[in-house]
Amino acid sequence: MVAKTRIQRIGDRIKEELSEMLIQEVSDPRLSGISITDVRVDRELAYADVYVSALEGADRWAEIRNGLDHANGYLRHGLAQRIDLRTFPRLRFHWDPTPEKAERIEKLIASLHQPADPGEPPDSSSMKVEE
Repeated sequence: MVAKTRIQRIGDRIKEELSEMLIQEVSDPRLSGISITDVRVDRELAYADVYVSALEGADRWAEIRNGLDHANGYLRHGLAQRIDLRTFPRLRFHWDPTPEKAERIEKLIASLHQPADPGEPPDSSSMKVEE
C-alpha cells in the first residue's frame, strides 16, 4: 500500500514526463495536438489511468486511441526509464470531456450576457415606475 501523497506525486510525474515524450519523441500524426489532462495511479501502482484531450474534440478520439494503443509499449518503457519505480504501472487511456464542457458552459454564460436584439435594452418590461 502506498501513501496518497506519493501516489499523487507519481501521477504528476507521469503526466509531466508523458507530455514531454509526446511533444519531443513521438512522431505519430494521430497523436498531434493532444494534451494529457490528468493521470491517476491506483493504490497498488498497477495501473495509471491517463486522461487525454484534443483541440478538435471527441471526434478524433478513435484515431487518438489507436495511436496511443500503438505507442503504449514505447511510452511505458520510456516512462519506466525516466521514473524510478520497482514495477511501472500499465497505462490505460481515457477521453477527458472536461475542456469541451468548459467551452460549452462559457458559451452559455456569454449568451446570457448578450441582449436578444442589439437595438433593444435588456428586458425593459421588468422595469416598472411606481407612482
